[in-house]
Amino acid sequence: MRKRQLSVLVAAVVAAGGGIVVWQRDDTPVRSRPPATTVATVAVERTDLSTARTMPGTLGYGAPKAIKAPEGTVTWLPAVGATVKRGRPLYRNDDHPVVVLYGSTPLFRKLDTAGLNGRDVRVVVDNLRALGYRTGDQPVHKPRPGDAVYTAGTIQAVRKWQQEAGLAVTGTIDPADVVVLPGPARVGQITAQLGDPAAEGVLTLTGSAKAVTVPVATAELDTIRAGTAVQVELPGGRTTPGTVTRIDRDAREPEQGADEGAAAEVDVTVTIKDAKAVRKLDSAPVQVSFQGESRDDVLAVPVAALLALSEGGHAVQIAGGALVAVETGMFAKGLVEVSGDGLDEGTLVVTAS
Repeated sequence: MRKRQLSVLVAAVVAAGGGIVVWQRDDTPVRSRPPATTVATVAVERTDLSTARTMPGTLGYGAPKAIKAPEGTVTWLPAVGATVKRGRPLYRNDDHPVVVLYGSTPLFRKLDTAGLNGRDVRVVVDNLRALGYRTGDQPVHKPRPGDAVYTAGTIQAVRKWQQEAGLAVTGTIDPADVVVLPGPARVGQITAQLGDPAAEGVLTLTGSAKAVTVPVATAELDTIRAGTAVQVELPGGRTTPGTVTRIDRDAREPEQGADEGAAAEVDVTVTIKDAKAVRKLDSAPVQVSFQGESRDDVLAVPVAALLALSEGGHAVQIAGGALVAVETGMFAKGLVEVSGDGLDEGTLVVTAS
């Protein structure tokens, strides 16, 4: 490797994403030397590097979703652990059933006029059809793909559904009449008592299948994607495979008592592939190993020993000697893979810490 000129700007990278200390060095003859100072050194090591990470998680039924109503009084509640499905009442508000529908768009307005269209109407139409009600044909030309129209046939189907569900038969659906969920759910916790205001919270729901929730710092999400394969270590040391199925989009601040400077976190949901592996556990602390890249038998130094050259690239400084330009490879757990002329296992290099 060609040695670089020593007329360079050298920067010690204290840590990935951390601060940088900069100084100027040139080849002008030095007439007087400053008093000698002690510098920290570290030996180049030969090791295996890996970006795989293991993080603590909790086995349960996934992150809970709180359910509440704009107004009303709670008059009936399900049991904790009950599975709620499409068309079934979730709870009763002012003694009227609040019915479960499946979909991705919550009802956000009262559907009370023929000709209304939107994704919320599509949720109603799809659920009525799934429950066996005839809604009639939809117009061929709809305002947007994915929308549906609140037709006379839909209104007639709503009336029949309301009669059988114990709702007032009006042909009108109010957002307070239903709860839209992505699929079957499990009652995780009851947060209200009979007679409590429904606006203060009624219950929480989780997924119906067991899953692992892993709090992950936002800065560590770079290699975690939906579909990523993981290994879950259960209490007792047994491992079972899993898959990342959800990464929350809403970050939260670190909990009280966390280290100063701790990053915001999001919940990553991991689904267990073999349900039998956790059939005897409803909740438990687990360890989740996320796969990553690896390099075997490479030379590595702490990231703090890496210097940035003004003309580009990186170098390390031999203890008591010159700069050596290096090629960098994998960064992992505070170390960086390096190769360069004169570098070998045990070579002492200057480090910033």
